[in-house]
Amino acid sequence: MNMIRKLKVVKYALIGAALSFSAQVQAGDTIKVGVLHSLSGTMAISESTLKDTVLMMIDEQNKAGGVMGKQLEAVVVDPASNWPLFAEKTRELISKKKVDVIFGCWTSVSRKSVLPVLEELNGLLFYPVQYEGEESSKNVFYTGAAPNQQAIPAVDYLMNDLEVERWVLAGTDYVYPRTTNKILEAYLKAKGVKSKDIMINYTPFGHSDWQSIVSDIKKFGSRGKKTAVVSTINGDANVPFYKELGNQGITADNIPVVAFSVGEEELSGIDTKPLVGHLAAWNYFMSVDADVNNEFIKSWQKFVKNKKRVSNDPMEATYIGFKMWVKAVEKAGTTDTDAVEKAMIGIAVPNLTGGIATMMPNHHLTKPVLIGEIQEDGQFEVVWKTNGTVVGDAWSDFLPGSKDLISDWRAPLACGNYNVKTGKCSGQNF
Repeated sequence: MNMIRKLKVVKYALIGAALSFSAQVQAGDTIKVGVLHSLSGTMAISESTLKDTVLMMIDEQNKAGGVMGKQLEAVVVDPASNWPLFAEKTRELISKKKVDVIFGCWTSVSRKSVLPVLEELNGLLFYPVQYEGEESSKNVFYTGAAPNQQAIPAVDYLMNDLEVERWVLAGTDYVYPRTTNKILEAYLKAKGVKSKDIMINYTPFGHSDWQSIVSDIKKFGSRGKKTAVVSTINGDANVPFYKELGNQGITADNIPVVAFSVGEEELSGIDTKPLVGHLAAWNYFMSVDADVNNEFIKSWQKFVKNKKRVSNDPMEATYIGFKMWVKAVEKAGTTDTDAVEKAMIGIAVPNLTGGIATMMPNHHLTKPVLIGEIQEDGQFEVVWKTNGTVVGDAWSDFLPGSKDLISDWRAPLACGNYNVKTGKCSGQNF
């Protein structure tokens, strides 16, 4: 009897080990996709939607057969609008969760936080939001707009079409608004704008008391010259900002606002009637009439089970980045970071406005630029657009330390900031 019992114990132990091994093989047979977006805190108003966008793309790809015959597995974390936590969560995703790629970040301070971790562990990030440029990493693909694909064209539109002469550069106090406004200030002065006609203001994340600042803007705009606000205000601070504009009678007719971080998702939570006529500069609007866009919106609303949910520009950038990553993995035949990075350059996929997005050697996309006017329903009517697409520029032509730099990650250069005058690469290169 004892012998029989021992044999049964051995038998069940072997079965258990086999099942455990089978489970490990099955777990290793998925491709893990990291999702690094704030689901709480001040940036949740913008980032939660991007988490859902990645989940939708994964779901659709799995239904289409996955990638290289493997199913994709989402690994979602919440860095909670806490910038150091972004770095911790990135390390967790790469080292512990063993993800093959990360889609995430919104603010530049969160991207800057994760960058050293990505480069140390050789991870891969697709960053889907407009940013200030002045960066190029082998480990990041920038699918949002660079300044020459958003900020500069927006200023040109205000200057040429609306004849704006005085400028309020209003932003949240962190790297993206400060660097973007540094570029814009230099650009405006190169265009002949005097320092006295440029007002610059920064506020903390989540700022809510806008009364005195809006009063100053109103006073600045009453000096007899056409004035506009160029807004790099991020997150939920936009809600009280726009509300205070309405309270003080600032309209698009007297002081138009062009925003770089306000899209359909942000407008869906506020009364847009006082904002009609104000502007936003993006590379995509939900209102664009294109078959591919209509299909995307239909799929999105079906996925979230809500026909009222809107789409926006960072969602399109996420969509493009995800499609490109899939093509690059299939082209490389592996999810290895170095192989995928090389395969990404030159990859082209349809954008959602009816054109084609191509990944350039500097890890930036080709993009159309659109200026949209806010409507009562919270949508944007396109009032201006570029004739074709614009190639994203990693380094500004208007800053002394950057105008001589280029980024090209192809061999033999393989350099993020090559100085054409000195012939040297002073940054990350491999």
